Amino acid sequence: MARRTVRGEMLRRAVAEEAARIMAEHGIDDYRTAKRKAAERFGVTDHAVLPGNVEIEQALAGYHRLFAADTHAGSLADLRRCAVAAMRLLEDFEPRLVGPVLSGTATEHSEISLHLFADTVEAVAIALLDAAVRYRVAQRRLKVLRDGWQAFPALQFELDGHEVDAVVLPRNGLRQSPFSPVDGRPMRRAARSEVEALIDEGPEPASFAFEGDAGPDPF
Repeated sequence: MARRTVRGEMLRRAVAEEAARIMAEHGIDDYRTAKRKAAERFGVTDHAVLPGNVEIEQALAGYHRLFAADTHAGSLADLRRCAVAAMRLLEDFEPRLVGPVLSGTATEHSEISLHLFADTVEAVAIALLDAAVRYRVAQRRLKVLRDGWQAFPALQFELDGHEVDAVVLPRNGLRQSPFSPVDGRPMRRAARSEVEALIDEGPEPASFAFEGDAGPDPF
């Protein structure tokens, strides 16, 4: 029985590391997709053996340290500098950075994810048009309640060679972060000044107190 448990844990770790490799090398940001591809490679069908998203995120951070130590810090800083530029451009909408660029697990393929707060998505669109920035309209589903998801409009645009995905939430959305798809806790969000501080500190954000940080609060 112990041998079976050890094998299961080794397989779980292997799937997490393979999912992290897929995300890093193929520009896949979706944990479920990367996990499915990794499980297929190892022939894993037992869901009990599959790693959680937090385990994959930890494996992704380890991948960066092991295989991209010379390049990851620079590409992450570049993404964060672009995020700051986008946040300056949209400062009237109290932008907050979320996702892999904030957590430090972003790859060179990652898009910059922002939360904006406005009465209408049209107000944000006008601000982009005034700045001569072309955009695409999209929709993003966020978990704002424990038992339900909600769709929000998003504007996607390119800035300084990077893709930006800006989700537009109501003004009162600043009070409560949506739940993270990674760990089920309120999403970590950072204002522009906090992102600028991260650029100065380097690639590791662990010691920084972000908006939305809270104690254990899983789904």
